Amino acid sequence: MKQLLYLDLYCPFTSQINKHVDILEEYALEWVLRFNLLADESTYKRFCKSKFFFLAASAYPYSNIEELKIAHDWLSWVFIWDDQCDLSELKKQPEIIKLFHQRFLEILNGAEPTSQDTLFSHALADLRQRTLQRASIKWFKYFISYLEDYFCGCVQEATNRAKGIVPDVDTYIMIRRSSVGVYAVLALAEFCNQFMIPDVLRNHYLVKKLELITTDIIAWSNDIFSASREIASGDVHNLIFVLHYHNQISLEEATKQVIEIHDQEVRSLLVLESFLPSFGEELDVDIAKYISSMHSWIRGNLDWYSHSSRYQNSERLELK
Repeated sequence: MKQLLYLDLYCPFTSQINKHVDILEEYALEWVLRFNLLADESTYKRFCKSKFFFLAASAYPYSNIEELKIAHDWLSWVFIWDDQCDLSELKKQPEIIKLFHQRFLEILNGAEPTSQDTLFSHALADLRQRTLQRASIKWFKYFISYLEDYFCGCVQEATNRAKGIVPDVDTYIMIRRSSVGVYAVLALAEFCNQFMIPDVLRNHYLVKKLELITTDIIAWSNDIFSASREIASGDVHNLIFVLHYHNQISLEEATKQVIEIHDQEVRSLLVLESFLPSFGEELDVDIAKYISSMHSWIRGNLDWYSHSSRYQNSERLELK
């Protein structure tokens, strides 16, 4: 079924892999072990099977190795924290998650971690320091705002679980656009490729629409591949389950609908790209890099599913 879905999804973008992928694979465990983020055998096995190094190398194919290592560690941090929010006792405790997130944001804004802080906070402080050695504070503030949006999505999901709510389709789409974290990983593409989108482009309505469609494409592909695990674990935050529940259709029919939605979004992205005006020679180079980054993430994310075993189990995690 996994391979069938992989072949069924429409993606006209070329597969690429960073030339440093082998170095990154050798490095992959170094940082997470240094900060003890894989503190038990279950978490360790999940991390190894997930192969985030392949995702980073596919999503950032032109990155230098040092930026690529940092991007990989950001992805690792987010995915490991995401599992805490989805699979540990935190999953139904939105107020506690909020407290964690408040501290994370303090760390990201420069607060020094103390002995009272969690492993996640100490790891974040290191990521902040390493990232700011290679990025501007202006870009990093944008990045923090995107992480804050992701944090809000995690809290909204936990709130729904605590209240036993299955969100309606429109509400779920809004939550998913935050919890999927795509804005943050697209910002990392700027970091990896050593450029920054000027504000005139970042705030342009067509660029914002391109980002939104890219977010939806990645969200729906993720929902397709993670549906079995999430439904088995009782999590309702998946477009396939939401359509199944509210429209009273079979899971098979809901899956077909989400595949169709995904494919239409890809086509919409291509159409919208064709309507982009010229912003001038210099800005056109920037927007071309950014759109290429979107394509790399869409293709790289899809390729990752055929290499990763991340969504093939549903075990419960202990809170770290």
